[in-house]
Amino acid sequence: MTVLLVTDDIFLSHDTGPGHPESIDRIRSVNSALEGEGFAHLVRKSAVDATDSQMAAPHSKDLVHAILDAAPDNGYRHIDPDTVMSPDTDEAIRKGAGALVTAVDAVVQGEVSSAFCAVRPPGHHAERGRPMGFCFVNNVAIAALHARKEHGLKKVAVVDFDVHHGNGTQDIFWDDPDLFFASSHQYPHYPGTGAADETGAHNNVVNAPLAAGTDGGGFRKAFEREILPAVDSFAPDIVLISAGFDAHKDDPLSDMGLEEDDFFWATRQIMGIAQRHADGRVVSALEGGYNLRALGASAAAHVKALMKG
Repeated sequence: MTVLLVTDDIFLSHDTGPGHPESIDRIRSVNSALEGEGFAHLVRKSAVDATDSQMAAPHSKDLVHAILDAAPDNGYRHIDPDTVMSPDTDEAIRKGAGALVTAVDAVVQGEVSSAFCAVRPPGHHAERGRPMGFCFVNNVAIAALHARKEHGLKKVAVVDFDVHHGNGTQDIFWDDPDLFFASSHQYPHYPGTGAADETGAHNNVVNAPLAAGTDGGGFRKAFEREILPAVDSFAPDIVLISAGFDAHKDDPLSDMGLEEDDFFWATRQIMGIAQRHADGRVVSALEGGYNLRALGASAAAHVKALMKG
């Protein structure tokens, strides 16, 4: 299967400062892993800038302009204690969102079967009205609304297996019956949302909270019992993945026990649903993952699963 990789050198310029876990080295690790044997047939594109209107679709133009204008001329600016901007952060935000738009266009138009966007800053914590948790705008939400507006796809599902609950995506999707959000995540854990009884205004949200210490077997059971049947029943026209790899057993920001094979397995299950309902259309975006070795290996496993078709 033909898989598109969208990334850009600008993601190496979003500097979060010394010691910050969401570092430039994360993209270096992913890029290095995807240059290895077995990835020669990836179609590779550089990200383009998302437009103001595309970024504002799940937020507002005023918020987007305020975020982009906050990038400092030098040094660092903290949006909150965890969310840091440097002089090139505004361009990284534009191209992060633009990567998802590019990927959706390519997949829907049949140029490729699926796509992985190696981007930073991540996006799934960005709510409708505020950036937070390393995230400025919500990349997968931007992609979801673009797929509907520009390509006429009615029903869009996001599956999020980052160890942290995607509170921003849930917030944006909550009131829309044609947007579906499903998340597995450590709970209780940052950001404090994601209880099982958070189900959306139209039963369009499914949360599978996992206790600290859950291993790959527990993760797979939750996927099989909660996530996969719900997404399958929703019958999406396209599936987006918030691909965070920080539930890995070696990640410093979580207490979970997943390994690379678990991410491969989850990706294959999601692809099966996309093949049944969405002509195989899958677009994935990098979210978390903070142990550099585990991040690279897990991203490689994820992309190998996409390539398997």
